[in-house]
Amino acid sequence: MRRLFRSIRYPAITMMSLLTLTATLHAQDTTASEASSTFAAMFLSSDDVIGLAIIWLLLAMSTVSLAWSLWLLLNTKRAMLIPTQTQEQVSMMLAEKQYRQAIDFAQTDHSYLGHLIRAALGEASCGYAAMQNALEETADVQTSRLLRPVEYLNVLGNIAPMIGLFGTVYGMIVAFQKLVAAGGKPNPAELADGISTALVTTFWGLVVAIPALAAYAVLRNRIEALTSEGLLAADELIRPFKPVMKSAAPATQAMQNAARPQPRPHGEGS
Repeated sequence: MRRLFRSIRYPAITMMSLLTLTATLHAQDTTASEASSTFAAMFLSSDDVIGLAIIWLLLAMSTVSLAWSLWLLLNTKRAMLIPTQTQEQVSMMLAEKQYRQAIDFAQTDHSYLGHLIRAALGEASCGYAAMQNALEETADVQTSRLLRPVEYLNVLGNIAPMIGLFGTVYGMIVAFQKLVAAGGKPNPAELADGISTALVTTFWGLVVAIPALAAYAVLRNRIEALTSEGLLAADELIRPFKPVMKSAAPATQAMQNAARPQPRPHGEGS
């Protein structure tokens, strides 16, 4: 009898362990599915059509806000706005007095720094003051161009709470209408449905607004910092052309000659 008990003891323990593990996993799956169902019922659905439309509108706005924030973060990197290669290449060309090559290179660079350099070198024939004015004006224009897409996040961040507030007011109106229709003694479940719609729409409005406004602040500060840095870098590149005497410096004069239209050979185009 003892031998029989010993022979079946370990398999029985193993089987009981497997059954216990299976039951535990099944209970966890059931709990997870119930929790998921409860979350969906609480935050993603509503018995009222208008309340449901507001919830899903805010969900769509949240998706757009996150995607737009990520896209802007990927497109406002320092390497894209102020390429080190552009700065080094233009600096080397100007140091070697290759002014025409510097102008041609700036024409092919479409970064923020490239726009500034192109604008400054394009006014070289008018002198250093004109170069600096063109640099500042282009910096303002390009900074506004970079900040314009970021403003959409600000719009989303300010509109979303208003939509949530609209849902809140609508839900409370529905709740009070049911209270009046029931003569002051409504079914608590019916009354709670309107209040739930009011609170859920407020919740999703905040879910949209908080990340959108946070991303807006971060991106705006990043763009302003990078554009200021790019303006200083471009100003540093054209500083050698600043006249130090009454007459223009040789580099400035050579730059002016390079920026002027090249005369055609006699008889060309005839």
